Order: sequence, then structure tokens, then C-alpha cells
Amino acid sequence: MQRVLADLLKVMTLERLEQNLFRGESRDIGSPQVFGGQVLGQALVAATATVDRRAVNSLHAYFLRRGDFDRPIVYEVDRARDGNHFSTRRVVAIQHGEQIFNMSASFQSPESGLDHQSVMPDVPAPEALPDLGSFYRAALDQVPPRMRRMLELERPFEFRPVRPPNDIHPQKMPPLKQVWFRAVDALPDDEDLHRCLLAYASDFNLLDTAPMPHGVSALQGKLIMASIDHAMWFHRSARADEWLLYSTDSPSSSGARGFARGSIFTRDGRLAASTGQEGLMRLVAP
Repeated sequence: MQRVLADLLKVMTLERLEQNLFRGESRDIGSPQVFGGQVLGQALVAATATVDRRAVNSLHAYFLRRGDFDRPIVYEVDRARDGNHFSTRRVVAIQHGEQIFNMSASFQSPESGLDHQSVMPDVPAPEALPDLGSFYRAALDQVPPRMRRMLELERPFEFRPVRPPNDIHPQKMPPLKQVWFRAVDALPDDEDLHRCLLAYASDFNLLDTAPMPHGVSALQGKLIMASIDHAMWFHRSARADEWLLYSTDSPSSSGARGFARGSIFTRDGRLAASTGQEGLMRLVAP
């Protein structure tokens, strides 16, 4: 397994301190604070560890404070309810004695029922598209120094956008985006792990859709962006190490907040998950 992906699996393996208490470490991916997807994924790992034979079907989370790379994060799980078919968990992430994040998650026993879904967009195959990193490597000298490191670091997921990125020299465009993504190497056959890694990866490429109609981006140094909340619904099984299409749009931005939603499809067209996120989107002087 590639080193960077093996390291992510290490980060997603929490130390159990007590029956409902867990501790995790962080990684600096070049962002100003701990990556929100990491906290989201670790919180889901903690919640999943307290549930038997049920898979997560939805989660709703709020980001309250910046995470510190240099200190562990403690996750406290509240076993809110175990019913006949569903379990509910609440998770609080604590650092420096304060809540930095909280999440509610629902888990369901396997059931069959009525089945329909939206249709996957008709886009080129991932093999026909260049990796996202190739666009940024060619233009690193045009990115503010504080943002450059985030683009240079190796990632455990590869991303192949259907349309070239628009955030170094942004122009006003419709708030629609499709990106193929997958883990950079094969992963173990563990359904819970794949759902936790999907939660981790779902925080990439989502909120970035919201500034597109305005011709601004965080990479210019003119925009401050930070996640406020994140919601996710898991519809069907999917592997995080196989190509998945993340189709996102942004129906609204107002009040210095941007809203984006996404659909994650497997390569054969099954809708695996849906996401929604609101984030701070505040213009600043360069």
C-alpha cells in the first residue's frame, strides 16, 4: 500500500480510552487548521465502533472551532438509542478542553424496499482526464505562498476533474462541477472503513462549488472559506478505492455563507451517497 494511504488508515484508527471514549491524531495537509474531512471521518469511526451489525445511513455534523494539528482529538460517543432497526449516536470532538465538532449519526440494519435513484451525469471516463495535481503544479508560482503548500503535498486520494479547475484565475461560471476520485491504492474489504473514508473524501471539492458564479476563489487570497456544517446520506455500498464520480452544485450563497450539495456515483451509475454543506464564504482585501 502506498505510504500516504497507509498513513491515512493509521489516522483513521483511533485509540480506545474507555467504552465510549476515543483518541485520534491529526495530519497537516497544508490547510490553516485540521482538515474537516479528517475530523468527520474519525468521528464516524468512533460512532461505528459502538454499533453492532449496522451500517451508517446518515450523519449531520457541525464544525465549531479550528482543530490543532499538534494535539490529539478526543471523541466522546453518546449511545443515544438502539432500536429494532436503527441506532443513533452523538459524537463530540474535544481539544484543549473545548468542543471543536459535534455529529449525530444514524445506523440501520440491512433491509430491502422500494428502490429508485437519479441518473449519473454523462461525463468522460476518468482514464481520459488528467489528475487535478497536474493543473496546480503548472501554476504554483501564481498561488499565494500560504496556499501553495496545500497544493504541493501528496494526497491519499486522486482527483480527476471533468472540467479544468477554475480557482487560480477564476471567471464567473455556473456552479456545477464533476470530479472523479478514488484512493491511491487498494483498501481492505471492510464496508465500515469504506464509508468512513467516503466521509473523509466528501469534504474535498464540495464547498468549492459555491464561489464559482462570482469569479473568486480562496487561492487568490480574496476569499476566506471554512466549513460550518456537513451532512451525508449513504444510499448504497461503494468502495473508496474504485472510481467514484462526485457531482456537485451550489443552489445558493447569501449572508457570507455558501451552500453546496453533491451526489457520489459508482462507475456503473449507482448513487452511493448524497452530501450537503454550508460554509463561511467571506470576501477580504488581498
